[in-house]
Amino acid sequence: MDAPIGVIASGERWPDGSLRPSVEDQLGAASVLDALSGVPGGLSVEAAMALAALASTPDVPAAVRGSVSGRELTENGFAGDVDIAVRIGVSDVVPVLHQGVFSAA
Repeated sequence: MDAPIGVIASGERWPDGSLRPSVEDQLGAASVLDALSGVPGGLSVEAAMALAALASTPDVPAAVRGSVSGRELTENGFAGDVDIAVRIGVSDVVPVLHQGVFSAA
């Protein structure tokens, strides 16, 4: 496929509707970008900044567990979900959005 690839660190919303930046989403997106870093055409400046954040995070699982969302999930009984979320290189499926529907590539 010869088309641009978009990787979005979506974040969340606070109860008042304002943006809640998400450490885990940024690091997750950067991990995907890291795997794509050799694609022809290179990466955008935004992608390079996300990779810089990833490279400067010595312990990604600890950063995710220590984030506001990671702590909230752990405190609410979802530590196992956080453990699954910090695994790297375990999925063999790439979801592709086509006409509003995700499917395996």
